[in-house]
Amino acid sequence: MIEIFRKASLCRNFENETYKQIQQKNITFPTYLSAGQEYIASSLSHYLEKHNPHIFIQHRGHSTYLAFGGKVEDLIDELLGKKTGCAHGMGGSASIQCKEKNIYGHDGLMGSQVPIAVGYAYARKKPTIVFVGDSAAEEDYVLSALGWAATKNLPILFVVEDNNLSILTEKKVRRVWEMDDVARGLGVESYNIEDNPLEINKCLKNVFEKPLLLNIRTIRKYWHAGAGTDGDYFDRYKEQMDLLGDDAKEIHNKTKIWVQNKWLHQLEIL
Repeated sequence: MIEIFRKASLCRNFENETYKQIQQKNITFPTYLSAGQEYIASSLSHYLEKHNPHIFIQHRGHSTYLAFGGKVEDLIDELLGKKTGCAHGMGGSASIQCKEKNIYGHDGLMGSQVPIAVGYAYARKKPTIVFVGDSAAEEDYVLSALGWAATKNLPILFVVEDNNLSILTEKKVRRVWEMDDVARGLGVESYNIEDNPLEINKCLKNVFEKPLLLNIRTIRKYWHAGAGTDGDYFDRYKEQMDLLGDDAKEIHNKTKIWVQNKWLHQLEIL
């Protein structure tokens, strides 16, 4: 569990520092922070790295990029609009990638990474993971892609990062159904769980043997795009840090300083 926390600590501290950079206006375009959701990618990367999966991320993908091994310096440079960024300064926050780690960026259309990932899994027959938000998952082409994956029995894991929000609109206003129910009706093994690493692991028994969907309930710490907070919430990261004790607190503090120094260094070479 401490190794999952180590990944989550990198993600959380990176996003907290990015939040500060937005406030200081070093980042001047919409930035989609994933703080609060980091235990999803951190857990999945820990459990599934042995499969060398190909990963298609959503627009709120900083934590996914970092947890699966993307370089911190390249992500900072991307957020600063530099040619040395992970998308050559052209993608910004929403379209980050790392070919060395098989991480493919979002193309700008909400949810479009899902049919793209399904097409990839169909063509290559390789373990594939696709991340999507609970709002983007409502798009018709996402649901169609689920059905196709079931029909062709593809080695793909659908991860719905369910923070209950479409910008500011809660799920109960938008729909009366859950993604796991719909996916199950289309023939995809599905679970609706919290972002607890033990719960996540229990659902991975048949991963990549057939299509699998995890609707993982989580929270969004910061605004949809920008430097504000969403208010009080249950924080999985803080819960795990308390459970793991002094070792986790030390990791958090050291990682915080390391990330701050990375940001300072990249800002100095602008």
